[in-house]
Amino acid sequence: MAKIITIAQQKGGAGKSTVAAHIAVALFQQGKRVTLIDIDPQGSLTMWHNLREEKFGKGYTGMNFVSSSGWRLGAALSTAKTNSDFVVIDSPPHTETEAKSAIRAADLVIIPMQPSPADLWATQATLDFAKSEKKLARVLLNRHSTSKVARDIAGKVDCSMAATLGSRVLFSSCFSLGSCVTETDPHSQAATEVKALIQEVLNLSDA
Repeated sequence: MAKIITIAQQKGGAGKSTVAAHIAVALFQQGKRVTLIDIDPQGSLTMWHNLREEKFGKGYTGMNFVSSSGWRLGAALSTAKTNSDFVVIDSPPHTETEAKSAIRAADLVIIPMQPSPADLWATQATLDFAKSEKKLARVLLNRHSTSKVARDIAGKVDCSMAATLGSRVLFSSCFSLGSCVTETDPHSQAATEVKALIQEVLNLSDA
């Protein structure tokens, strides 16, 4: 049975789609069968996958991809579960019905959070909802830095992952080309961070 990972965050601009793409690609690189589902109306992940198809060819992106409205998530998951080891869902940036459905369906909820007060406050609402649904949820510090503000905020995060993703141009530049850092520069610090994240994801999924 496929493990379902939902990328959720009430606040927009936290990097959900970039995180979802990098997790999906890294899982594929680990030999896993992956389905990536975009239910965010903004469609950033869909545009990324379109670029990826142009780059590698249709059917050769390393994953099954589904762009769906939130209310059809159940049907998309029913199909994906039968031919995937992992399903990664990019949910909308709010805690309304579609995002809540994606969290309820998850085995693991990953909540990307930039190190800012506004992101910290928004993250708590998403984390509280995941906990209320008795879901395994972890906060991923994204675009993290070594500044004092970032360190102070990181210290206030509940349920944070050991892995973090730094504030690196390579993440956004790869995303804009339909690829990921573990493909374009596998020996970079960014790729090292993604590899640590995936190992933690696999460990949590086996727990």
